[in-house]
Amino acid sequence: MDSRASVVLVNGLWLGNPALWLLAWRLRRAGFQTFSFSYPSVRQDLRANAAQLNRFLVGVPGATVHLVGYSLGGVVIRALFQFHPVQRPGRIVLLGSPQSGNLAAQMLARRRIGRALLGRSVAELIAGTPQRWSWPARATGVIAGSRSVGLGRLVARLPVPNDGSVVVEETVVPGVHARLVLPVAHFALLLAPGVARQAASFLRAGVFESSR
Repeated sequence: MDSRASVVLVNGLWLGNPALWLLAWRLRRAGFQTFSFSYPSVRQDLRANAAQLNRFLVGVPGATVHLVGYSLGGVVIRALFQFHPVQRPGRIVLLGSPQSGNLAAQMLARRRIGRALLGRSVAELIAGTPQRWSWPARATGVIAGSRSVGLGRLVARLPVPNDGSVVVEETVVPGVHARLVLPVAHFALLLAPGVARQAASFLRAGVFESSR
């Protein structure tokens, strides 16, 4: 695929576009056009966030549009293809995305204030709604972290390996093309140069560097 293909980055819970800046900059240095998508991660449910992402994608140029989803952003990408399956060709990279649920969020949601902090999209995730959706038929690479440093450890005893917020096993996607576990914490998936390098490799060639 063309190295000048567009890449849309989708943020995670409680985050905005500034959190994506460094990863976007590294992907631009790797030759991609980057666009960052921010959405109301707490207020809206997955369907509403997917509709907002679909509208955003209309304005993204290029015949090929890749998607990179960080944490909850990867679940929003899954919702995109559930409700708006007709999209331009492109690959998907998921960074620490809890596709099969999230124990830390489940424990936090036991309290009313926790449910309010997590919002509607995460409520659907821990209720199992997106897990019933088929994964889109396009090349997908998963990068998970194994450095157990993060807020999730404050609310739950997470099985190892985990990145401090998401258990590696929670990032599993049925039929995924490639998986990689790196020694980084959850938020560091947005900051570590090795993660950006591996993401660029998969977007460009459909494989991680260590798989070549």
